Amino acid sequence: MDTAKKIVVPLPDSGLNKKEQVAGMFDRIAGKYDFLNHLLSMGIDKGWRKKAIRSLAPIQPRQVLDVATGTGDFAIACLKLNPDAVTGVDISEGMLEVGRKKMADRQLTDKIHLQYGDSEDLPFADNHFDAITCAYGVRNFENLEAGLTQMCRVMRPGGRLAILEFSHPQKFPFRQLYKFYFKHILPTIGKMVSKDATAYTYLPASVAAFPEGKEFVKILERCGFKKAHARPLTMGITTLYTAEK
Repeated sequence: MDTAKKIVVPLPDSGLNKKEQVAGMFDRIAGKYDFLNHLLSMGIDKGWRKKAIRSLAPIQPRQVLDVATGTGDFAIACLKLNPDAVTGVDISEGMLEVGRKKMADRQLTDKIHLQYGDSEDLPFADNHFDAITCAYGVRNFENLEAGLTQMCRVMRPGGRLAILEFSHPQKFPFRQLYKFYFKHILPTIGKMVSKDATAYTYLPASVAAFPEGKEFVKILERCGFKKAHARPLTMGITTLYTAEK
């Protein structure tokens, strides 16, 4: 059973399951996603990815899997590890289409392969990847523990995991300022630019429902990972979760 506080979906009255709704939402905003991602994070997201990549460097991974890869920014960042190959999977064909064009334009198709893939049924053999990454995707899983268990299955013993996910700052007054930005300013800008009325109201709602910090660490360990750790970044705006198998 999923352990999130409650199931939050983009379109509660659509009749579709969460997976279908999330895929459709990202299909709709795919063309504007990269621009909005960097705009709304004010570019800080690049530094967060660098910290995640550094956490994987000690094992010198040869095969890397990026789950919920979207348009492939985290997959590209993984090239800093000098792997043999990076595989990115996502359930949104719209996001993958943008990502594949990006890889072709940057001549990265020999190193990075993007394909459709469901986190709850990853199409890879057991113990295949040295490292697995996921940026801002686990909160979109329909079944959180099923997805994490699959990620553990396809990681080799001794492999490492790096997950970035939004979280809530705790210190006054930054907590209050961030909450106002996240609930009011971000959805307004997101809706205006993406022309989608739901994507950027779903985002803060899904973050509020996500089991962050120590609670998520316990879930990682329950799904087969060990040495799980939560490291808040930028006063807790986001958290880097690391673990091993």
